[in-house]
Amino acid sequence: MISSMLDLRNINKSFNNIDAVKNFSLTAHSGQIVVLIGRSGCGKSTILKLIMGLLEPDSGSIKLNNEEISQKNIESIRQRIGYVIQEGGLFPHLSVKDNITIMAEYLNWPADKIENRLHELAGIMQFSADILQRFPLQLSGGQRQRVSLMRALMLDPDLLLLDEPLGSLDPMIRFDLQQELKDIFRKLNKTVLLVTHDMGEAAFCGDEIVLIRDGRLVQKGSLQDLIKNPAEPFVSAFINAQRSPLDSFPGGIE
Repeated sequence: MISSMLDLRNINKSFNNIDAVKNFSLTAHSGQIVVLIGRSGCGKSTILKLIMGLLEPDSGSIKLNNEEISQKNIESIRQRIGYVIQEGGLFPHLSVKDNITIMAEYLNWPADKIENRLHELAGIMQFSADILQRFPLQLSGGQRQRVSLMRALMLDPDLLLLDEPLGSLDPMIRFDLQQELKDIFRKLNKTVLLVTHDMGEAAFCGDEIVLIRDGRLVQKGSLQDLIKNPAEPFVSAFINAQRSPLDSFPGGIE
């Protein structure tokens, strides 16, 4: 039986009487990569912030590994979640090493445990000792995103939340990192919630695609599910809007 790692039930959130998330329910199983996709402002990033406890839902429940998330336990819950925000969010005045280990240092991990985990992550990312001593402004965009992911993985979290992690990268670097990230998630067997606006990225990375419109879940499934059995006209319109004359999705809509 596949275990449920993340469970959102009937989540609602509004700002100034405007609904940002509407009756949203979603389950992510252990080791599954779930991709949230939709237009800018549809509520994708808000959902990640609700899971992280940066925002509180107006109603509904969020559970991580069957434990309901609340303000009483949010500090301990956050130690079980890795979070990569847009643009990476690295501290420019800290070295790569200090950016990665900042939470482990805060939690008073033993020095040898920190070094062992850092060495393990550097091996996964193929980072040299020299890179670990640099500062974010001395890195390429792809390297900065790798550092952000290493920081998110430092505490060996149960769940990874990635908010448009590759959105600012050029197409070639983005292509390489998509494959790299997917391989890392599989190797580490991490449960991942990935936000993107790119359907090609969603189809490549995700086990399940969740299309959101105006804060509500429109349809979930594989890309082929969305193409062949759209739940409403918006699904087909969203997919077709992302196809160019030079490229198409397998089995795409004519």
